Amino acid sequence: MSMDDLNREQKRQMKRQGALDENGAPTRAPRPQARPDRVGPLQYLNEVRDEMRKVAWPGRPEIVRYSIIVTATVVAYTAFVGGLDYGLQYVADWFYA
Repeated sequence: MSMDDLNREQKRQMKRQGALDENGAPTRAPRPQARPDRVGPLQYLNEVRDEMRKVAWPGRPEIVRYSIIVTATVVAYTAFVGGLDYGLQYVADWFYA
């Protein structure tokens, strides 16, 4: 596609975006940096430690309560799926036998 194929609106938009200069000639956009500045391993670990200090860790009673809730939920769903499987197996055996 050449510049002659563009209409006025497209050229104005390209000029606003910086793809055309004042004379209407194409310009190169500045290349973005390949990657931002990186930090060393020690600085990274120090920042991780600082962020982990800000975390509100749950206490032992909370952990015990949530563990009991999760275990009871898993047992209930397992019993439900097992019962459903047994019931459907019974129906399928009756239907195909």
